[in-house]
Amino acid sequence: MRKILLPALIIIGASLLIIRVFYLQIIDDSFKLKSENNAIKIEYDYPERGYIYDRNGVLLVANQPSYDIMVIPRELNKTDTLEFCKLLNITKEDFIKKIEKAKVYSPRLPSVFLAQLNKTEFAAFQEKIRKFEGFYFQKRSLRDYEANYGANIFGFITQANEKLIEKNHYYKSGDLIGKQGVEESYEKILRGIKGVKYFQKDKFNREIGSYKDGKYDTIALQGEDINLTIDAEIQKYGEQLMVNKRGGIVAIEPKTGEILALVTAPSYDPGILVGRQRSKNYTKLYRDSIANPLYDRSLLAEYPPGSPFKIMTGLVGLQEEVIDEETTFVCNHGFAYARGHFQRCHCGGGIRDLHVGTYKSCNAYFSNVYLRTIAKYNKPAYAVDVWSNHIKSFGLGQFMGYDLPTGKKGNIPTSKTYKRIYPNGGWRGTTIISNAIGQGEVLMTPIQLANMMSAVANEGYYYTPHIIKKIKGETIDKKYTTKHVTTIDKKHFAPMISGLFDVYNKGTAYALRVEGIDICGKTGTAENFAKINGVRTQLEDHSIFVAFAPKDNPKIAIAILVENGGFGSTIAGPIASLMIEKYLRKKITRTDLETRVLNTSLQGRYAKLGGLSEEVKKELWIKDSILKSKTKLAAAKKDTLKTKK
Repeated sequence: MRKILLPALIIIGASLLIIRVFYLQIIDDSFKLKSENNAIKIEYDYPERGYIYDRNGVLLVANQPSYDIMVIPRELNKTDTLEFCKLLNITKEDFIKKIEKAKVYSPRLPSVFLAQLNKTEFAAFQEKIRKFEGFYFQKRSLRDYEANYGANIFGFITQANEKLIEKNHYYKSGDLIGKQGVEESYEKILRGIKGVKYFQKDKFNREIGSYKDGKYDTIALQGEDINLTIDAEIQKYGEQLMVNKRGGIVAIEPKTGEILALVTAPSYDPGILVGRQRSKNYTKLYRDSIANPLYDRSLLAEYPPGSPFKIMTGLVGLQEEVIDEETTFVCNHGFAYARGHFQRCHCGGGIRDLHVGTYKSCNAYFSNVYLRTIAKYNKPAYAVDVWSNHIKSFGLGQFMGYDLPTGKKGNIPTSKTYKRIYPNGGWRGTTIISNAIGQGEVLMTPIQLANMMSAVANEGYYYTPHIIKKIKGETIDKKYTTKHVTTIDKKHFAPMISGLFDVYNKGTAYALRVEGIDICGKTGTAENFAKINGVRTQLEDHSIFVAFAPKDNPKIAIAILVENGGFGSTIAGPIASLMIEKYLRKKITRTDLETRVLNTSLQGRYAKLGGLSEEVKKELWIKDSILKSKTKLAAAKKDTLKTKK
């Protein structure tokens, strides 16, 4: 049997090899194209990148022409280096360095010698380029930003690095690629497909025409235009309101999950990352480790949510039937628990039910609700997991799956969290009571806060937040039109919404009412601690506000966080109120409030941090001023308008 099998395998293998060679050499000339490319010049035709519009067809990002000087090292002849460098305003050292880099990439393939010449530079060099063999122009298009806002949404365009080129053979040296924002998320759609042309060269290395009459040439396919869910007007307005402040704003349309505004502050003009100065400007932004303008606080910054989290505590209590809307607790200007510990409350004290406890933001009321929730089950570990699962059904404590390339999970603690913190056990509801009011181990990002309010506005469901509204010729991913239902029954939302409505009518946001618009909201103040010179020091609190409007058939849900802004009703609340009015009415009637917010600067507070050591600055800002609880868990988690073309 072996005597028959071995010769058979040899014959089969030889036959397959002969067939493959025949195919490559006789049928498939593209093999020759690759093997003979010493005599072939390859040129790429780069398509225009797709335009970016807002939800209403407002042009946000277009294109402008740009020119790269390409070099093929093996074709270089004696060059008047002095004249060449003078024309391009570079030094001889720069010239040599760039040529050596091109040789490393490939002696016979073109690579970028000097990128992104503007029209004036191109015109000056165009007349002389024939004098310099081995150099030629490659036309490309650069971004042209019609908006000086939205940098965190758009992202930017940069050259593909060597690591990416090795991984993805579509990209060659000098090719441009989207980085961050929608430019990265929708790169394949926006970039289009580049065309390729092959030219035959003679033995003197001169072009003598198209290779095989253009048989292998391909045409460039232009990138597709996209419409974002962003409303250009309120995005711009939100960034104006956040000037001289730090933090984030996220606004979502509850019925669709479409992101209406995504503001991070401080930000920058996206136009500065276009052209020859892009690298220099990017370096400046990157090295600003205090303001950190490249850091998208709306998606990445994890904060203790404070009082807005009481909404979750109340809803879970209702679902678990440890309270109903008429259940009352007494507030003695705070909440006494566990061996003399006392949690202060500023609601004024008295008897509180769900409605009053919500609009007065009573710490004692919600701490009692939380303790009852944990005490319902025999084991605190099991109870915490029940509580945690309810909270996570709102999309909290996990990556949300939105269509931007960056994000953080936040933190919703589970029994595993406390097993890790207390390996010897002994913890109970009073040990983790801070969770009740959005402190302790609870961390959320602004987009998670906004999504939470969307789910409340919808009375128990939400859609995955997303930034894409329309792609020309395509449909958006089904996951953005899939409804996510929370574990809280619909009937429990009405009493909570009633309390949130009276936050504006009777409670902490009374001064922020908008005539004719029924707003439901919640103020919040997140404590802000840092260890400075070994001492746990309380800094100015973060100002938080969440809301949705109108009360019936909500059109917008919003979350505002202002770092070191103090009470939620002082800065974050007014910003939310103005953003809601601007979106729903397209104008502002309370110009005095608008002027006050626009003129409010927190730079003085931030400047105090400027004199701190670099180690302290890193602790304060790279960790996002996260509350460092006694467990140290939180500290460990780093976590203008143009019409359509």
